[in-house]
Amino acid sequence: MFSGIVETMAQVVQIETEQTNKHFTLRNPFGEALSIDQSIAHNGVCLTVVKIDGDLYTVTAMQETLRLTNLDLLKVGDYVNVERSMLMGGRLDGHIVQGHVDQKATCIEAKETDGSWYYRFEYDSSREMIERGYFCVDKGSVTINGVSLTVCEPDIQGNKGYVSVCIIPYTEENTNFKYIKVGTVVNIEFDILGKYLSRYAAILNQK
Repeated sequence: MFSGIVETMAQVVQIETEQTNKHFTLRNPFGEALSIDQSIAHNGVCLTVVKIDGDLYTVTAMQETLRLTNLDLLKVGDYVNVERSMLMGGRLDGHIVQGHVDQKATCIEAKETDGSWYYRFEYDSSREMIERGYFCVDKGSVTINGVSLTVCEPDIQGNKGYVSVCIIPYTEENTNFKYIKVGTVVNIEFDILGKYLSRYAAILNQK
């Protein structure tokens, strides 16, 4: 489990394709402190460390993960947001994040607003997806590229959902939000509590 409070960014230094899987080798400031089998969130995707070489480490993404996330779009030199799993008894500074990305979203607006940054994203939606909790509510929580954020201006129009977030300068500088522009594809994970409640309500309505 994660909190959505990004620790740092890791840079992709090598990508290897093996059948339908991809092996990503990355470098980050705490790389030498990692261990094999450790879970690390990369742009919000929980991946397992399979190899360590000094300050470099390797994780593997399978076909389904590549399909649902923006990891398949990564290139050597790109930066991803990384967070180690929470320690039991630690503070939950963000919200409950599983590291199980629900789908991709596309940035449709990005602008500076008097010292902070405003981003708006568009994602696919449907009645079935809403019943599974794949939507946002005003002042609720959402995870974008592994960053826990507060929702503003949520909306659903036809087969598209929309969510906006505002980023303080610290988050803009210390995560890969500073590389996001109109057209950038990001990972989105909806609130797990909302998903449980939505699914429960859908089951009750079927009875």
